[in-house]
Amino acid sequence: MDMKIVSTTCPYCGTGCGLNLVVRDGKVVNVAPWQRHPVNEGKLCPKGRYAHEFIHREDRLKKPLIKKDGKFVEATWDEAYDLIVKKFKSFKPEEMACLASARVPNEENYLMQKFARTVLKTPNVDHCARLCHASTVVGLAGAFGSGAMTNSIGDIAESKCIFVLGSNTFEQHPLIGRNIMRAKMKGAKVICFDPRFTPTAKQADLYASFYSGTDVAILNSMMQYIIKNGWENKEFIATRTKDFEKLKAVVMKPEYSFENVSQICGISVNDLKTATEWFAKSPSACILYSMGITQHTTGVDNVKSVANIQMLTGNLGKPGCGVNALRGQNNVQGACDMGALPNVYSGYQAVIVEANVNKMKEAWGCDVAPGKVGYTVTEMINVLCDNPPKLKCLYIMGENPMVSDPDLTHVEHALKNLEFLVVQDIFLTETAALADVVLPAACYAEKDGTQTSTERRVQRFRKAVEPPGEAKADWQIMCELATKMGFGKQFSFKSPEEIFNEVAKVTPSYGGLSYARLEKPEAAHWPCPTADHPGTPILHTQKFAHPDGLGIFTPIEFKPPAEVPDAEYPMILTTGRCIWQWHTGSMTRRSPSLENEEPESWIEINTEDAKRLGIKDREVVKATTRRGTLNVTARVTDGIKQNEVFMPFHYVECAANKLTNNALDPTAKIPEFKACAIRVEKIKEA
Repeated sequence: MDMKIVSTTCPYCGTGCGLNLVVRDGKVVNVAPWQRHPVNEGKLCPKGRYAHEFIHREDRLKKPLIKKDGKFVEATWDEAYDLIVKKFKSFKPEEMACLASARVPNEENYLMQKFARTVLKTPNVDHCARLCHASTVVGLAGAFGSGAMTNSIGDIAESKCIFVLGSNTFEQHPLIGRNIMRAKMKGAKVICFDPRFTPTAKQADLYASFYSGTDVAILNSMMQYIIKNGWENKEFIATRTKDFEKLKAVVMKPEYSFENVSQICGISVNDLKTATEWFAKSPSACILYSMGITQHTTGVDNVKSVANIQMLTGNLGKPGCGVNALRGQNNVQGACDMGALPNVYSGYQAVIVEANVNKMKEAWGCDVAPGKVGYTVTEMINVLCDNPPKLKCLYIMGENPMVSDPDLTHVEHALKNLEFLVVQDIFLTETAALADVVLPAACYAEKDGTQTSTERRVQRFRKAVEPPGEAKADWQIMCELATKMGFGKQFSFKSPEEIFNEVAKVTPSYGGLSYARLEKPEAAHWPCPTADHPGTPILHTQKFAHPDGLGIFTPIEFKPPAEVPDAEYPMILTTGRCIWQWHTGSMTRRSPSLENEEPESWIEINTEDAKRLGIKDREVVKATTRRGTLNVTARVTDGIKQNEVFMPFHYVECAANKLTNNALDPTAKIPEFKACAIRVEKIKEA
């Protein structure tokens, strides 16, 4: 019997926990604690604990598939490549698009955007950050000059006041929740505002429920009260920021009084006052947020409002403070860093700046896509529905928009309008089922690489076992495909480490990083521009990332969601995750220990609403929005705001995203998953 332990990084959320894969006779048979890892110190949430269960599933993709007469047939790699090359060469660059993935390593995201821009010459490249934290990238970059979490995970334990807004941390990032408890044990106050009485809310010193989509009103009212009482950090405002008077002119308006905002958001005046006083008077206060802030048509406004209150109180650039945007997927931060976005190359170097275009031409040794911003994934779907001739070919790596995107009927219509679809994945997902060619890929345990967690910590994936059948690592597939397309020189990499070395050369914030440096579990936080740089756990300690070093206040007016309740659809629908499942379920629903805990969808409804509608707990009800109808089991509870309902989005057979609204934030192009109008009804007997 051959046994070994391989230390790697969890493939699920953005916390970046370390774990040990137990390998016996070439199979991963268990997960063991990695006590040495600085983020989780050997502790794991259920998903991390059972992260091995899907690896050797029988339904893993093992051979390339080509669709003939509506059915998949197995093919050789050469047959698949030859068809793809023939088709790719038949389209104009602007008719093609690529989707990278927040689930694969940095190296593969870097290669996908390089493939799009060099081989296909298309500017149309994006990934699922568009659906979760696009608002963060835009909003924090506007306020601070950098669109990333400002402090480290461990630093949260040093805070004296933690404000959790738009995050169910204890379910979605449990090991970050552990640091909330560490801070609380040291005397920190914990505030949680959420429409649901979540496990996170249960640990708060002050919890208040509010209506989804009213975050700007809440934050403006808190800032008004801070300024009225003279609690703002005048020195920080004077020396580190600009445009404070513009902010003040808006937040001091009568409509942002607690009395008025209480009517908008549903939080009592007393709770708003208490939360504001705790927050403003604390020697250090941090904000934790996730998709409850970002997934709105006002997502950028929400993020900028969070930045505003932290600059107002001087809670930036020091321990226990900061704007802590908690990333949803394991490498969503890294995929953004690698330039898997339509407007930037790696390191957020804008594609519309001629000097950056010339830099990439020189580094890559060939012409690249014109220096213009391409389509976002949400725009791709709309173009495919509204004007299909403009976009004909899509190459998707490790994404499943047929479950993850809003208004799934619209998404299915869009993907079926494609002339050619290539999907590269580890399972035949709902999206892969629509493809013309499916390429079998390696999972996280079957390849080397790096990933960048929510706290900007760049750390290693380590190969533990071989991929099944003829499956290959994504980087290898892209290199082979690029070579077939005539770009072998640009894609001559023999290992992920060689790719990472190129990343470091062209990406200033990664310039000082190498595999050798990342061998220790502590790894390093970017920015790390040189080999002798220690890395940067806390951003903005002396100045912000704007050219003048100042943070920028942005006056924001409250706007309601794109769709609000009315007589026909009288309630608010919000969506999210649960602790046992993850995103589209392609991995967790194939992990028996997780799937057995929460095998089917549900809709959470307030006890009073259920009583009014004659609905009993566990009764199947009819849920309808302007986009579709689902029959779903009701969970009647006091733990959700009256007139609001919640659904998880993991379950394809009862897909919440058949109901959600694809209205977009005008800047970040992120959909409004967190608020739309819905009608819930008792099903009448025939």
